[in-house]
Amino acid sequence: MNLSLIKYSFFAGMLAFAGLPIYLHAPKYFLDNYDISLTIIGVTLLVLRCLDFIQDPLIGWGLDVVKICRSSLVKVMGLTIAISMVATFSITAIGNPLVWFVICMIFLFSSFSVLSILFYSQGVLKAKSLGQRGHIKLAVWRETGGLVGVCLASVLPVIFTYFEIEKNMAWFSISFAVVVLISIILMSKEWQISILPKSNLKIIFEDQVLRRLIIIALLNAAPLAITTTLFLFFVEYCLGPKFPAGLFLVVFFISAALSVPIWGKLGKYFSAKNILLFAMLSSIFIFAYVLSLSAGDYLAFAIVCALSGFTLGADMTILPAVFARRIDHIGVTAGQAFGVWSFCAKFTLAVAAAFVLPILDWAGFSTIEINTGEALWTLTLLYAGLPCILKLGAVMMLSSNYLKEI
Repeated sequence: MNLSLIKYSFFAGMLAFAGLPIYLHAPKYFLDNYDISLTIIGVTLLVLRCLDFIQDPLIGWGLDVVKICRSSLVKVMGLTIAISMVATFSITAIGNPLVWFVICMIFLFSSFSVLSILFYSQGVLKAKSLGQRGHIKLAVWRETGGLVGVCLASVLPVIFTYFEIEKNMAWFSISFAVVVLISIILMSKEWQISILPKSNLKIIFEDQVLRRLIIIALLNAAPLAITTTLFLFFVEYCLGPKFPAGLFLVVFFISAALSVPIWGKLGKYFSAKNILLFAMLSSIFIFAYVLSLSAGDYLAFAIVCALSGFTLGADMTILPAVFARRIDHIGVTAGQAFGVWSFCAKFTLAVAAAFVLPILDWAGFSTIEINTGEALWTLTLLYAGLPCILKLGAVMMLSSNYLKEI
């Protein structure tokens, strides 16, 4: 067993641990604790995301060009993301809650971006030392660790609530700070600077395969962005509050984590393209079933979570590995390329929040008053119907003859 891969797995878990509260817990936490409307939160997240995903390619470019001590930069960014998380969930908003939300999110987004781009670009160098299929091998360890981190982020609030621990999200943020410290210590000797020729956006977008992979990443990330934005609302208001939403998240991400080694093994026998097509089409048929669910269908939803989580494992393992392998193939540094990759995920999250939350608001959905059948059906269509349509777009793009070589 390669001990350095365990380090990568743990660091990926830390990033995933950070990602879930940024995208899922923080908006609902501020909605529940402060008098802020869905529309205002949605528009605010869009503006923040615009700033965030615009900076990602710039961060990637800076990391490719400026030869700084990456280990020291990771330590600074790790401290920043830990403090920002504690400020978000452990400290009562100082002054205007919306301004406090904006400040905390800016520091969280920026530090998360730097750490993610550094980590994934470093993975391109690491995969070279792992021999044949190095990118797939690293992806299996990295994404398994990431999914374990997401599971931990999902279950901790449930555990704290079950044991009636006051200020459960405050303890959640403190737990995250401990994970950050451990991950930084483990990875302290892994950071290197690439000696490859510098990349730029022109080189990245001139490559036909990379360009199409980026479009697929956009279309494929959009469904997860929408379901992430609406998940807590759907479970509580469409299925009912009998079971904590965190339990369904745990089922989803554990299933995804268990599937990652399986998808990695399948990579030995089938092309990456065929694996991705099978997983994407399967996820559409599985998730479309949610449209038929009604209040109290907890078991059926848990099965959907397990099966759709299993298909997610392919997206998380194969797609980034194919992207990294292509970067390696054309022989450029990975920082700016993964800055664009990070941009795709964040762009979809921004659009999801800015698009679906105001629609819910206009449909009359409320977290305080009793919702009409029309409002709940709108929530269901946005949560389950729209993602299936977007996923189909990714399937059509992936079916292109231009991507035979992946």
